[in-house]
Amino acid sequence: MTQALTAALLAVITSLAEELRPGASEGLSVADIVLGRPKSRDHGDWASNAALKLAKNLGVNPREFAVEIAKRLGEAPGIASVEVAGPGFINIRLDTAAAGTAAKMIVEAGGAFGLNDSQRGRTINFEFVSANPTGPLHIGHTRWAALGDSIARLLIASGATVTREFYVNDAGAQMERFGRSVLAAAKGECAPKDGYAGTYIDDLGRRVVEAKPGLLDLDPAEQLTVAGNLAYEFQLGEIQASLAHFNVPFDVWFSERTLHARGSDGRPSLVDEAVDRLRAQGHVFEDEGAVWVRTTDFGDDKDRVIRRSNGEYTYFASDAAYYLNKGDRGFAHKIYLLGADHHGYVHRLKALAGAAGDNPEKDIEVLIGQLVSINGARLSKRAGNIIELDDLRDWIGTDALRYSLARYPADSPLTLDPEILRKRTNDNPVFYVQYAHARTHNVARNAAASGVDRSEFAPALLEHETESALLGALQELPRVVAHAAEVREPHRVARYLEELAGLYHRWYDNCRVIPLGDEPVEAVHRTRLWLNDATGQVLRNGLGLLGVDTPERM
Repeated sequence: MTQALTAALLAVITSLAEELRPGASEGLSVADIVLGRPKSRDHGDWASNAALKLAKNLGVNPREFAVEIAKRLGEAPGIASVEVAGPGFINIRLDTAAAGTAAKMIVEAGGAFGLNDSQRGRTINFEFVSANPTGPLHIGHTRWAALGDSIARLLIASGATVTREFYVNDAGAQMERFGRSVLAAAKGECAPKDGYAGTYIDDLGRRVVEAKPGLLDLDPAEQLTVAGNLAYEFQLGEIQASLAHFNVPFDVWFSERTLHARGSDGRPSLVDEAVDRLRAQGHVFEDEGAVWVRTTDFGDDKDRVIRRSNGEYTYFASDAAYYLNKGDRGFAHKIYLLGADHHGYVHRLKALAGAAGDNPEKDIEVLIGQLVSINGARLSKRAGNIIELDDLRDWIGTDALRYSLARYPADSPLTLDPEILRKRTNDNPVFYVQYAHARTHNVARNAAASGVDRSEFAPALLEHETESALLGALQELPRVVAHAAEVREPHRVARYLEELAGLYHRWYDNCRVIPLGDEPVEAVHRTRLWLNDATGQVLRNGLGLLGVDTPERM
């Protein structure tokens, strides 16, 4: 419907532009025709500011141009009326039959409704969560997992090719401390002062001994290596299982160790190669024996050391090698979703992109998520100093947790109330939306039992004001999805679904799908069943983009 209306409006404007000034229509496209929903339904079904946008280049008065557009567009099939408001806004009202055809179109499109091409052609590497494999995932990781996966789903629905990537920080001092901590637990000793504590470490110690019965008979250095590697494998497996249970899949688990590994043929490591590649770009210099990258050329607050004077690489070296590796794997665009304590990484990573020869404003995107807290949440019994993802999921539920975390902008601090999220009432947003979906299935079941089917479709009969409002909202899903993908804001989908659920509940209260008493089944009942099922489909598609289930009974 939206595409057809856009095409009709473009055809009218193109014709008028040519009449005003031959050749003026060259270059006009659907991108110049922006349709939106008026804030008030009294103003029509659709509105456009195309006349205001294009009048100056055509040398005409915007309102006079809008009046001419309205006159011709009003003659198009399916248009009930076109009015001009203010300095040149065009308000369009569809006739009932044209508006109603959306219900059938949505049902026939099924799971594909809402998909769009706004991101087509983009190949994106999206890195998020990326927790150290030294302990369970905590409440912060939970938010990044929900947001990251929802953003990825939106981008894919909008035509992008997306790889979800988890960067495993399995190199560095924290892994050595982790290994010593687990080995101490395996020996029945206290954790090192700088080590990790908690019953999960004790559990890992027991598992390591079970997996390697002769562990404590090895020499001390080998004990540490074996214990550390086994514990790392077990803990990473727990992280992967936690995310899988939270409906968050990853396509790639990228090990930091691979950046430092030399080839069997003596080939330099990816970190070694990164220094040489940045040097070739002309942004590397040496000072007092250390190797630096001149990141201030690209807006960083200071230049960065990539290799210390003692020959050791900094963490920035890993960042550089990893960024370059993403490009080598064919990812033109890289998105990083980082925690609230990583603000300093924004300029650093963008500067790194510039030093690598990429466009920092185009080829890399760094999203920062703010902190989240949950009233009444208890610290993990296993870890002692964190609130675990698994505990939250068991307590609140995957659907309520995922929906709530995606319901707010990533850059806003968030406090959730678990008492509300566990309620089966309309106060609970996810219940409110899921209940609307379940209600559509209940209506469909009752309709089938009453002999109401979709064998007939008469859209002109969908004339109640609640039907007009519901039809208008249903058609919005593709636009909402495209916009949410563009601005990386899944909360726009959640808020849209809540509005849609409200409109459906009001329609349900006013319009019957099933005849009363002995009344015969008529075309209006069959047509309303199409509208009911279209609503269920849109709710299902939208919740799927947030990784939330769609129960058929509640």
